[in-house]
Amino acid sequence: MTIERSEILPYDEYEARRDGIRARAMEEKQARRIHLGPALTFLFENEVTMRYQVQEMVRVERMRRPEDIQHEVDTYNEVLGAPGELGCSLLIEIADPKERDEKLRSWIGLPEHVYVKLDDGRNVRPVCDRRQVGEDRLSSVQYLRFPVGGVAPVAVGCDLPSIDAEVALTAGQRRALEADLR
Repeated sequence: MTIERSEILPYDEYEARRDGIRARAMEEKQARRIHLGPALTFLFENEVTMRYQVQEMVRVERMRRPEDIQHEVDTYNEVLGAPGELGCSLLIEIADPKERDEKLRSWIGLPEHVYVKLDDGRNVRPVCDRRQVGEDRLSSVQYLRFPVGGVAPVAVGCDLPSIDAEVALTAGQRRALEADLR
């Protein structure tokens, strides 16, 4: 499912309804947030979380021009992907700036090393947004799409030698992803 421009509230209307919209988006995010090791968080996205992101961009940048808002809608729809795919924001969360810079340089191949595991044991690698990888450094937020064929994963993992970890999804997380794939 994608976001339509017509679903984006005008700045003033959003501001008046923001608390309720934000609460719903945070609830959706909570059910789709998976921590892997001390530094990686997979945040699986859906139309509620992405619509919220667009609304927040409109709010922060005080966008009013239809073409600017449409650009945001198009950008965030890329993250959601096609039917049968799971869109994900991979957050690299390292508080210390020096350590973060070192890791973002040494982990430049990270997007190719993350995966979701299906219940048949297959690991599905993501389609990566190459615009987020520089010549010598990653962005601390990676937008990924996992072509899972409409099947919710049972685990997420990373086989980059310096990370090498896997975590099983809870029943609630699986239900949330199954709902997103319908």
